[in-house]
Amino acid sequence: MSDDPHHDDLEDLRRALGRPAAPAPDPEARARAVALALENFDRFQGRAAGLRQGKDRPRGAGFRNGVRRMSSSLFSRPLLAASGSLAALGLVLVVVMPTARLGQLPSPAPESLTGEFKAAPGAAPEAADQAAPRTLATEGATPILRRMAEAPAVPPVRGDSEAFSNAPDNPLQVTAEAPVSTFSIDVDTASYAIIRSSLRAGRLPPHEAVRIEEMINYFPYDYPAPESGAAPFRPTLAVTPTPWNPDTRLVHVALQGRMPAIADRPPLNLVFLIDTSGSMQDPAKLPLLKQSFGLMLGRLRPEDQVAIITYAGSAGEVLAPTAANERTNILSALDRLDSGGSTAGEEGLRLAYRTAAGMAEAGEVTRVVLATDGDFNLGISDPDELARLVAQERASGVYLSVLGFGRGNLDDATMQALAQNGNGQAAYIDSLNEAQKVLVDQLSGALFPIAEDVKVQVEWNPARVAEYRLIGYETRALRHEDFANDRVDAGEIGAGHSVTAIYEITPVGSPAQLTEPLRYGETPAAGTHGDELGFLRLRYKAPGESASALIETPIPDALTEANDDVRFSTAIAGFGELLRGSDKLGSWGWDEAIALAEGARGTDAFGYRVEVVQLMRLAQSLSR
Repeated sequence: MSDDPHHDDLEDLRRALGRPAAPAPDPEARARAVALALENFDRFQGRAAGLRQGKDRPRGAGFRNGVRRMSSSLFSRPLLAASGSLAALGLVLVVVMPTARLGQLPSPAPESLTGEFKAAPGAAPEAADQAAPRTLATEGATPILRRMAEAPAVPPVRGDSEAFSNAPDNPLQVTAEAPVSTFSIDVDTASYAIIRSSLRAGRLPPHEAVRIEEMINYFPYDYPAPESGAAPFRPTLAVTPTPWNPDTRLVHVALQGRMPAIADRPPLNLVFLIDTSGSMQDPAKLPLLKQSFGLMLGRLRPEDQVAIITYAGSAGEVLAPTAANERTNILSALDRLDSGGSTAGEEGLRLAYRTAAGMAEAGEVTRVVLATDGDFNLGISDPDELARLVAQERASGVYLSVLGFGRGNLDDATMQALAQNGNGQAAYIDSLNEAQKVLVDQLSGALFPIAEDVKVQVEWNPARVAEYRLIGYETRALRHEDFANDRVDAGEIGAGHSVTAIYEITPVGSPAQLTEPLRYGETPAAGTHGDELGFLRLRYKAPGESASALIETPIPDALTEANDDVRFSTAIAGFGELLRGSDKLGSWGWDEAIALAEGARGTDAFGYRVEVVQLMRLAQSLSR
């Protein structure tokens, strides 16, 4: 070897082996190569779209920028010369991929890793490259990279893999054909918080993320509470003109749950089931989760118990059942949590339920609180199968609530399926303020049920109502016969909860009627109930009971005064219709919705109504 610092030892070795000299570096060629590498990376991501999007696979801008930096380094002058020399010596270049990605690839490698890719300009194919596709393990990197460069262009993968639980808008119903409407109540609030998260990020939410009933029920209302000794909740009815259609009316069905004396509440057993998989490392996920649960501890009592179960590649107990006043031990266990691995959600659920069963005593409330971004990719991952698992455990009396964290791979569909079948509530936590609302301010309603399997049924009077539609509750619809069937699961009302449902009805003879009268149909007679628009029936079970109780009340055919709560809930319904791109609002738009909400803010102790007015203004700007 020469002592000359500028001497190229690799060039001597190449000449000794009879190999041609490496070409002189070309800055323009380097620039083309870098651009091509990034282009082919995007194609590679698109070709892999057929694979399940694992939570722990790097993707998005961060990973792409990393590839850009790696490409820049690989195409620097020293490494170009070295890689050319290694190729001349016939050495194999090992391509290192993230272990989470390699660990999830099937064998043999899928076509997306072995097909033809676009070649660099001027590249000459070798005879060996004409053979059948080979995998990374059976051939050198240079032929593979060439075939990667020859792949046809495909659309890029979406920047996220979110899944939402929703259904098409409820259709308009002709009263003479289908006079009965039946649904389960819903006190979830996840949709509103997801919408807020999207708008604050500068984009309109996906239509499928908008569940209007969850937007309406996000806000507290001052409905009349039930009297002492009466049913656990009280219905209130209101009939008002429709702001977007003067020829129809809105019928508000509101339920207000009682607030038992806090001092009398039973002991609470909580199992925190925490997703610690790799994707939870985002600041809006596991770090926010730890802070959120820390806030909640201040509202617990010494007789309450807390246990912590985590799951990633497998599930395990981090904190055995511990008295809630041992805050130092509980906070220390939370602080030690770290993220990494896959998402064995099924195993975590089973362990959490076993832990909860061991904590439960007669007369106590026991609940599993699942905190996750929702993507289960080990064990059972199908929402329907997970729902069946939770439904089986429901019979033990252990409730399941679900808290969603973070965006990008939020699996709202799975979280909704779990909460609805686990006799619990689904909420989305996007900030400490939301954690304060859900886990502190509304702790009693979120954790202490006062009525289970609450069902609503309205029978409309065809002599007074020609058509009707239920606004929202698309995922909560029940069959007519499900109403009296006590084996059919429905929603729960917690202490102090309020629930609102809104129907838009078309009176008989109104010019707003959209359907033609039947040729052979008869005009319904008013009969003995001519002063009623319809009849409201409610069924519910006391916690732990198997037989339901019935509440009935007529809906008078008379307009009522629209107070602030009625007008504000109407504005939120209109907000949801606008976000979903509804065709039922006519010329009524953002300005009218904002003015209605602004004028109905009323008492707004926590500023929730002020916040939504600002969100509506933001949505209006984004929609333009």
